[in-house]
Amino acid sequence: MGKARFLLALWAAKLSIPALKITHHNGTDFPGALALKLCPDFLRYVPRPPKMIAVTGTNGKTTVANMLEDILERRGHRLLTNRAGSNIASGVSTAFIYGSDLLGRTKCDMAVLEIDERSAPRIYPYVKPDYIVVTNLFRDSIMRNAHPGYIADILTANFPRESKLILNADDLISATVAPENDRVYFAIGPMEGDVQECENLLNDMRICPRCAGKLRYDYRRYHHIGHAVCESCGFASPAADYFAHDVDVASGTMALTEAGQDYDYRLIADGVHNIYNMVTVIAALRQLGLTHEEIREGFDHTAILSTRLSRETVGGVDIIMQMSKDKNALACSRNFDAIRHTAGDKELLVMMNCMGVAKNWSENPSWMYDTDFEFLNRDDVVQLVCAGPRARDYKLRLLLAGIPEEKITVEEDEFRAAERLQRKPGHQVYILYGVDGMPLAFRVKAHLKNLLEKGGGAA
Repeated sequence: MGKARFLLALWAAKLSIPALKITHHNGTDFPGALALKLCPDFLRYVPRPPKMIAVTGTNGKTTVANMLEDILERRGHRLLTNRAGSNIASGVSTAFIYGSDLLGRTKCDMAVLEIDERSAPRIYPYVKPDYIVVTNLFRDSIMRNAHPGYIADILTANFPRESKLILNADDLISATVAPENDRVYFAIGPMEGDVQECENLLNDMRICPRCAGKLRYDYRRYHHIGHAVCESCGFASPAADYFAHDVDVASGTMALTEAGQDYDYRLIADGVHNIYNMVTVIAALRQLGLTHEEIREGFDHTAILSTRLSRETVGGVDIIMQMSKDKNALACSRNFDAIRHTAGDKELLVMMNCMGVAKNWSENPSWMYDTDFEFLNRDDVVQLVCAGPRARDYKLRLLLAGIPEEKITVEEDEFRAAERLQRKPGHQVYILYGVDGMPLAFRVKAHLKNLLEKGGGAA
């Protein structure tokens, strides 16, 4: 009966795909949601490719999964992915629906799946990847994820014991999940700009997870990311199997040590978090059997997703589209840190408004007070225009960060907000937007480009 119910759910989900196209509905995860409604244990029966890798973690999982897919597809693999859908059970189910035929046979030889941490209890009992990548664990939306220790416990309880873990040695929260599982680690050695004391409002790893003694950081990248040693019991960050070092952002190069041998790599991005994403991808691909030469060749043909970071010069003004994930203090803080370390005068359009969930629940603005808006209190940040439904909340937070009120403009309408920017030649204009606001942000960019092409600054 279970197999028959699965096939019924599979056929109904397959039929929903052309129906969605005919009716001009997006519904990227609708087929999976329908399949789970008809067969709650759909994932128990769905066919699996011979090799599967899952990517999870607070930040970077989409970027890492996309780069893995790009490189593996170029090498001729027939991939099953949820790139076009969601990373919860319905999105993963949709990916398997697309990757199987009507008889329930897989059409792919490998799966790369991005999986939301909170969805672990609904996915891993059925889907048991050969490898699971954990990029990092940070404090995320307080309404969903509470605290990173809570998320780490969910992963430990639900990771299949047969899955080999690929973990961040520089993150003592994710590095200690599922201690019974086989694992390898990646890390980045000392870099220019490292500190020892935390500069961020968020610091979720202050004491030793073994004895509660004080942790000393030999070097700290940001928040709790770095190399730590307990002053009481000697517990320390684990040694890395894939260790990046001699990172030179100016020349765009780094070296990576594996088993005592060094390999040279060209950086594909200059932000520290994206360098971590790159090292994560290298570790995962090495576990999948690619050589360093094959990985280097793959990076030559891949890039960070343009919907998350892009730059274009119009009328002498650099327009930078920078996704700053709403409700996520870490993601915004990382972007603000990158902005403060970028030379030149900047104008910021602040429009990270998560209103896509408004019909179900209200957005909680408490995350703003864990976010390092203080990084924007600089002479070279010359203007901040707050837009959207949370414009006044952003103004209040910027004032509390010590930013002079004369630098701050409030304009709820996002298009009129773009018109309020100075748009001076030589300036960098950052459009900071959240996940739900992505389509709107690109329309605002188009409006801004039109203003710049016509010439002239703000009225």
